[in-house]
Amino acid sequence: MTTPLSLTFSRRPDGAVVLAAAGEVDLSNSAELAAAADRALDGGGPLVVDLSAVEYLDSAGLNELLVRADRIEIVAASLLGPVLTICGLTELTTVHGLEPPPATADGGPS
Repeated sequence: MTTPLSLTFSRRPDGAVVLAAAGEVDLSNSAELAAAADRALDGGGPLVVDLSAVEYLDSAGLNELLVRADRIEIVAASLLGPVLTICGLTELTTVHGLEPPPATADGGPS
């Protein structure tokens, strides 16, 4: 059984293609993510993989991102921060959205 995953494409004003994923990425559907990323990368322009609506990302999905790390940027919610950091993706490509919230005047998170 395939885990629900929604993949959509859009284009930013700067011309970069955005591949937005929503749901869960695991062994049952990671090939779909890979195929979509490869289609976008075949166009030659930059690719931003938006994982901000991904609730679960297993090693199969991480592998698909890792093998393309030199050709993509990632947008992710803080939920995925630990796994993206531990596997080394934050060292291999630009990952947006993992920045800690800005501190308030008392030094704590806002």
